[in-house]
Amino acid sequence: MLTVVIIMTSGIIVGFIIKSRKRIIQTNDKLTTWSIYVLLFLMGIGIGANKTIMSSLHTLGLKALIISLGGVAGSILLGWLTYKMFFKKNQNEG
Repeated sequence: MLTVVIIMTSGIIVGFIIKSRKRIIQTNDKLTTWSIYVLLFLMGIGIGANKTIMSSLHTLGLKALIISLGGVAGSILLGWLTYKMFFKKNQNEG
């Protein structure tokens, strides 16, 4: 856990230092997106290789669907609330 905190803190410091370099930030955004794709692919391999998960997939299906939909709905709700609270300009400010 300490490793994760140290890596994240290091990234925040580097991001703060290079925040004015648009090209590096854009490249970082693309690398982040592709890293997530690779991570999802590797997680898929892990799930596909796990015999316990694959053998009980038919019984886990409904529960997994409900949990997934709940996660998506919660993310959308909190994203919308965050946008409303912090990013949407007040219409009275003009």
